[in-house]
Amino acid sequence: MTIIFQHFIVLLMTKTKRITNRDVVLQTATNLFLTKGYSATSMDEIVHASTVSKTNIYYYFKSKEELLSAILDELIQTYTQLMQDIAARSDLCVQERFNLFYQSITSTEASSLAGCPFLTLYTQMPQEAQELRRKVGLFFQDQIHLVNELLLEGVRTGEFSPNLPTKAVAGLLISTLEGALFLQHANQDPALLGQTLTTLVHLLK
Repeated sequence: MTIIFQHFIVLLMTKTKRITNRDVVLQTATNLFLTKGYSATSMDEIVHASTVSKTNIYYYFKSKEELLSAILDELIQTYTQLMQDIAARSDLCVQERFNLFYQSITSTEASSLAGCPFLTLYTQMPQEAQELRRKVGLFFQDQIHLVNELLLEGVRTGEFSPNLPTKAVAGLLISTLEGALFLQHANQDPALLGQTLTTLVHLLK
């Protein structure tokens, strides 16, 4: 179980005093969608794996796409909270916060088919699921904004070059992270992401 998935489960558990059937379905479907694939997972499999009746599942989620939407909401909230918590660590320099962030989300997402849960889910979404695609797009826009703010702080403190084009570099960092997660997963090379991060941080100076 990855750190992100642990955060996801903790998030579900802290929302209510007890785990509900809805929580169980979300946990089960998330695991199946990320490890087996959204398209390859049927509602019957979710029923079997969760031991929650189909009637009960459809009480909470009218369709598999609605279930996917709820999973995206939870994952986005989990990732966003994780990044914001790390970004707020004023006791660490910016580079240390970047290192902590990358370590936290890449422990790694090896259980996801594409290395990254968002890439895994996005590539399997129905073409007509524009609202779900928009959610993922907005999530990455928010991540780029947060990274840009960290880079600006690093420039102000002298950690990074004063000529650093922070907004462009923020987009590069996020896209490189996603690509590195995929390559690390595809090549089964756990050192790849760390090497990529070290190289990028060196270039920022």
